[in-house]
Amino acid sequence: MTRAIKIVALPGDGIGPEVVPIAIAVLRTALAQAGVALEVQEALVGGCAIDQCGEPLPKETLAACRAADAVLLGAVGGPQWEDRSMDQRPERGLLGLRSNLELFANLRPALLFPPLAEASSLKPELVSGLDILIVRELTGGIYFGEPRGVFFENNERVGVNTYRYAEHEIERIARLAFNLAGKRQGRLCSVDKANVLEVTDLWREVVSGLAGEFPQVALSHMYVDNAGMQLVRAPKQFDVIVTGNLFGDILSDVAAMLTGSLGMLPSASLAADGLGLYEPVHGSAPDIAGQDAANPLATVLSTAMMCRYSLNLPAVAARIEGAVDAVLQRGLRTADIVGSGHPHGIERVGTKAMGEALLAEIGSGTEGAAS
Repeated sequence: MTRAIKIVALPGDGIGPEVVPIAIAVLRTALAQAGVALEVQEALVGGCAIDQCGEPLPKETLAACRAADAVLLGAVGGPQWEDRSMDQRPERGLLGLRSNLELFANLRPALLFPPLAEASSLKPELVSGLDILIVRELTGGIYFGEPRGVFFENNERVGVNTYRYAEHEIERIARLAFNLAGKRQGRLCSVDKANVLEVTDLWREVVSGLAGEFPQVALSHMYVDNAGMQLVRAPKQFDVIVTGNLFGDILSDVAAMLTGSLGMLPSASLAADGLGLYEPVHGSAPDIAGQDAANPLATVLSTAMMCRYSLNLPAVAARIEGAVDAVLQRGLRTADIVGSGHPHGIERVGTKAMGEALLAEIGSGTEGAAS
């Protein structure tokens, strides 16, 4: 081994403890073939951290993440913690990680593997070859703006959230999106609601001001309601979409269903210094936790993004993605991507069996050599 990397694994809640070990096993195998050793430190976040430590983001977890090369997260949340105050819910652990690690950019690809074209809710011809990247600003906007809370006013309760963006926050995420679009098809769509929200009027102005620095990228603008409609009408018109925290949260889930299942989509949350937190787009899915029914592929693909964006190992990323494509080509499907009916050549498998198939594919080396 000529190189060693250290990651922190945060399995979290629900199906997280089922899918994260599979992703780590696949990552470890792929890295070993490239001569890279992997050290994994497991830590608590979310509901399990509340149960064991009394808070959703223990300081030990945060310290471990700061010292790592990258972080892999499973999922957080569940009905057993929903009656807690907002600042003591599992999701605050995730938001705390994003804020404290300064993870300002969330990358969410909507990439349709060819064998899953029939699993999409849209016609295959509309989604075949789909490859969209949504770049979501992650540390500003309405999720973090102050003041926030529920207050008494005129003898009744009033809920308040503040939608706020500073110019430097908009410029930072837009510059990243321009750079990413320049490495892809050269098309960037900035999504806002500038016709009614002053914050996004500023957003549009700042993004437009950067366009001259990237002459190779064609910039367009779209209101968020139209963007949602266009994603389900003609999704392949998009290459890279850049937008704020709230709109990005919603649109990335819309884009997810174009690919057939949330269980197929990874994501990366990046800091300016290169540290990244990688997680599947899906939630904790408590209704199927412990039933060997979860799809591990989004978490596995999140480790591929880790290799590409934080570890500078694009060949290892390609090996992992190739293994996922290979098992899908063989007809293996978890319940969420089986599709309708009982197509010939499709085999429904559980979480563990899918993981075993991935490991066998990685070990065979048939999906391409890493370097």
